[in-house]
Amino acid sequence: MSGFNKVVTSYEEALAGFTDNMTVMVGGFGLCGIPEGLIEQVNKLGSTGLTAISNNAGVDGFGLGKWLEKRQISTMIGSYVGENELFEKLLLSGEMEVILTPQGTLAEKIRAGGAGIPAFFTATGYGTQVADGKETREIDGRNYVLEPSLTADFALVKAWKADTMGNLIFRKTAMNFNPMMATAGKITVVEVEEIVEAGELDPNYIHTPGIYVQRVIKGEFEKRIEQRTIKPSSEKA
Repeated sequence: MSGFNKVVTSYEEALAGFTDNMTVMVGGFGLCGIPEGLIEQVNKLGSTGLTAISNNAGVDGFGLGKWLEKRQISTMIGSYVGENELFEKLLLSGEMEVILTPQGTLAEKIRAGGAGIPAFFTATGYGTQVADGKETREIDGRNYVLEPSLTADFALVKAWKADTMGNLIFRKTAMNFNPMMATAGKITVVEVEEIVEAGELDPNYIHTPGIYVQRVIKGEFEKRIEQRTIKPSSEKA
């Protein structure tokens, strides 16, 4: 990796400088659009004391579920955790702090962090435990909660396609939290399905400019389906 070329060829290089006690954002929604290889590399590193910011915590044995198995996460900031039994166990036992955040608020906290906005007012969560300990204010007759923005030491992002300068294109619902997280990490590492030369991507279709990206690596993805529902075939007469 040199100059404007953001491409790295190994996961060790992609996560150089990743240490214990860091705050890390991880893209994805369920198992859709998660940076599988980067998650696995953090698992191999065995880093502990992590504050993980992600919509959810994967499932048992896959995605962020691997970090839970090794007790790598000390604090989890997320919205939905219903697919992981170990997550529930760690929460109830007090082994892991959990900060549940309304999904839209979580998205805006990340977007605001990437935009350099320190905090914002939202009506979501007013009058609930979400607002405990936070400043509230009435504006034009409606009550609001002041929510601090979020940034991270590392943002681990999954995109569909990148050029060598780190310009990104996301594909369909796999976009989810990834674009906003790409802007909110001090070091943003992106795992992609395809890398092309600079100038090959149509500027009109680039979702995230390369200025936000420090490292790009081409990955291989299992793309596991979180919940598979099938319709039984009818028997032939």
